[in-house]
Amino acid sequence: MITELAVERVEFTCGQCRNRWSVDYDVQRFMDGLGHEWEYFACAGRSVPSPYTLEGAPRCGHCGHRPAGRLAARRPVPLPGMPGSPRSPVPDAGGHRPERHSAPMLSAAGDPQGAAP
Repeated sequence: MITELAVERVEFTCGQCRNRWSVDYDVQRFMDGLGHEWEYFACAGRSVPSPYTLEGAPRCGHCGHRPAGRLAARRPVPLPGMPGSPRSPVPDAGGHRPERHSAPMLSAAGDPQGAAP
């Protein structure tokens, strides 16, 4: 079961060339059937490893070094069914906002804070 959704802004500072940048990640916390909690990260619509580890951090755009990220800010996303969460009924399975199936994917590529330069 999903226990938390959030958008986290992660800052990176290259230890070799001192380049700094930030990236926004979608984070999902999940509790499995055994009571273990897991985190899943996505960036620009793709699943990625944790940016808080050296293996999951993006490479510096200047020198290629991989610095682990640091949490700079976060925005929780309300889970369905939480008190105060607005909801809208879906009138039928196929006809409700059908354009969402063909809408272009949002990408961080054009965002000035998106990915490493």
